Amino acid sequence: MEFKELGLGEELLAAINELGFKEPTPIQEQAIPHLLEDPTDLIGLASTGTGKTASFGLPLLHYVDLEMNHTQGLVIAPTRELCIQIANDLEMFGKRMKKLKIVSVYGGTDIRKQIKELERGAQIIVATPGRLVDLINRKKVRINDIDTVVLDEADEMLNMGFKEDIDTILKQTPKDKCVWLFSATMPDEVARIARTYMVEPFEITVGSKNVTNKNIEHQAYTVKERDRYFALKRLIDFNPNIYGLIFCRTRRETAEVADKLMAEGYSAEPLHGDLSQAQRDRVMGKFRDKHIQILVATDVAARGIDVDDITHVIHYKLPEDVENYTHRSGRTARAGKKGISIALINTKEGRKLKSIEKIIQTNFDIKKLPTPDEICEKQLFKLVENVENEVVNDKAIDKYLPEVMKKFDDLTREEIVRKFISVEFNKFLNYYANSKNLDADFNESKGKGRDGRDGRERRDNRMDDDKERFFVNLGRKDGLNQGALVRLICDNTGLKNKSIGRIDIMNNFSFFDGDKEHKETFIKKLQDVNFEGKSMNVEVTKDGGGKGGNGKKKRKPSSKERNRRRK
Repeated sequence: MEFKELGLGEELLAAINELGFKEPTPIQEQAIPHLLEDPTDLIGLASTGTGKTASFGLPLLHYVDLEMNHTQGLVIAPTRELCIQIANDLEMFGKRMKKLKIVSVYGGTDIRKQIKELERGAQIIVATPGRLVDLINRKKVRINDIDTVVLDEADEMLNMGFKEDIDTILKQTPKDKCVWLFSATMPDEVARIARTYMVEPFEITVGSKNVTNKNIEHQAYTVKERDRYFALKRLIDFNPNIYGLIFCRTRRETAEVADKLMAEGYSAEPLHGDLSQAQRDRVMGKFRDKHIQILVATDVAARGIDVDDITHVIHYKLPEDVENYTHRSGRTARAGKKGISIALINTKEGRKLKSIEKIIQTNFDIKKLPTPDEICEKQLFKLVENVENEVVNDKAIDKYLPEVMKKFDDLTREEIVRKFISVEFNKFLNYYANSKNLDADFNESKGKGRDGRDGRERRDNRMDDDKERFFVNLGRKDGLNQGALVRLICDNTGLKNKSIGRIDIMNNFSFFDGDKEHKETFIKKLQDVNFEGKSMNVEVTKDGGGKGGNGKKKRKPSSKERNRRRK
């Protein structure tokens, strides 16, 4: 079936054709004809990324009376990002409808500007629940004459605590309106909304209720808790073309994981509730434009992210609410593409994994982590592929080439290739040289230390002999994190991040390990550097302070000693 068979008007069909859409997705194929023929209440259940926006957006535009300036359609979405995305999609679908006015309203931006846009008229409003309630209370928006209310990602809205706001909004709407509810899952609270505000809704289910996208491959890796981060690094290294999301449970965990990855040179940034709206927009813009490969996020911060081509979703920790796994994994395999959802679990989480399998009605593929040899092979051939595909600027290079070729007169072709590959590849060879398998089943392998880690992965927690420990007078309370410190050091010294070792960010101050050979550079170049209005000072520590230093740990006094001190 093609879109032209669904009954849409010429203006909408022309816009769809220009966008390159030919065949509707299953949810679109079922929802659009029904809503065009019989605009009654409707429940559409389909996993994230299956084209739900067009399923309700095209019929909504079909019914808009362009000669009327009052609000006729209302779309409610859980997050600012999804709100903006829906409004943009509706504008693209309706770009040939000359008098169409769509206004999006959401928190985190100037409400006065949104009020001015509403005062000019809006046939369709796309809103987040909190901002819409605010506008209703200010009497700046009228929804008592609307024809249709769309609740998109209804389960996510209720998970985020918008139950009271949804009730407040729907009570302001006319009784004879149509309610179109779209959701990936159907928990009790969503069912309650349907019972309260809908009349004999027509239900469309693509797949089964709560079932995840069939194009997603679900994998799980069992590791000891202390090896979780090192396992994550192996998975990233094994997938050099990754464009993915890493989900953590808390803001603190999200920041820590992202900071560690950035400090070690990975193309990653965090997305969590402690970021300002401007920071969130900056991070999301970089991720959408693929200027960063990995976004480390909390469940709440990532809700509403609608980004195509995400290859992997990695669950650094499984969600507290197992139903959230569906939303997380649904960020990949969008628009009919394939994707991989990876869960890192410890040896005690088998039951939780079984609970998720019941919900998604799919079994996890329990896998072993890639071995060092497998990772190095992947990275080597990725490097070779990059060299092979690199565009050479012959005109710029030709003048240097004769002198360069002289340097290689005594080397064979194979030796030259080996040396060029080693420039980039040695870091992986060195890192994985003494590494063993991190899978939980193999934690008793020879070569493991008492902490369960091995090789370089165990040595990451101590300072190398060729490193110096430096003190920084700024800390967490000043807004400093590991990624920010790395950027400050590299930008102001001209050194690469490989010159930096362990970083410890405390509340009032910080420490970092730096190459001894660049000691004077660190001291000279980082003095009085401005960081968010504060002057940074750096000095060499006297006793290797901080968690990663060589200072001796104070012995904890015994109970007898504590009692003697009290006396």
